[in-house]
Amino acid sequence: MPELDLSKEINVAIKAALASGKYLKKNKIELNKTSSSAPRDIKLDADIASENLIKKIINESSNYGILAEESGESSTDLGNTFWVVDPLDGTANYNRDIPICCVSIGMVKNMKPLFGVIYDFNSDEIYCGDCINKVATLNNSPIQVSKVDDKKDGVLITGLPFNTDYSDASLNNLISDMQSWKKTRMIGSAAMASCYIASGKAELYKEKGIYLWDILAGAAIVEAAGGLAEIKNVRDNYQVDVTFSNQNIKD
Repeated sequence: MPELDLSKEINVAIKAALASGKYLKKNKIELNKTSSSAPRDIKLDADIASENLIKKIINESSNYGILAEESGESSTDLGNTFWVVDPLDGTANYNRDIPICCVSIGMVKNMKPLFGVIYDFNSDEIYCGDCINKVATLNNSPIQVSKVDDKKDGVLITGLPFNTDYSDASLNNLISDMQSWKKTRMIGSAAMASCYIASGKAELYKEKGIYLWDILAGAAIVEAAGGLAEIKNVRDNYQVDVTFSNQNIKD
């Protein structure tokens, strides 16, 4: 494998994110059809179509393997550097016309984020984060995490993945944690939550049992914007526990 050309791969990610996001928005009536569903999860034709387009663009210009939400690993050995793709983060929001969803594309090396690109196609906003050079942007303008340093002044973003333990004890722990914050938000998109931390709209995002493709690009953007992206308890199926913060507020 040739030496990584970071700038080239970031540009490929931007191209793929913009193309798939615009496709999702333009063809929503056609794509907003259920392909499968579970009690707390839904898959649309949009997820598959967006992923196919992203993979086509990546494979035309990049030699690295791909871990994608819908199709999984592109080979049995992805190596230590590979793409991580969520073709539509916030599928349930997209399905119900809640405008908090996006395309999320990143690259990981030794399970550490290298860069991430997230395209909020509803707002035509593209977030980019380069962990190597510590540059984070929103539509090419620099962004950084907030300076808020006390939970009583801060905003927590969290969520309940579809396979969450919904027991009384688990939910009571969640409520107890919420009570220490000024405000708590559940927005239905881990990738957009990451962008809100990176751009100073909120101070901390945490969630257990989320998947790597949901948060990898966001982790890169948070780190590049001066925040801290902790990814823990990586399971064989790529489920992880995450805490992303502005570094000034500790969980």
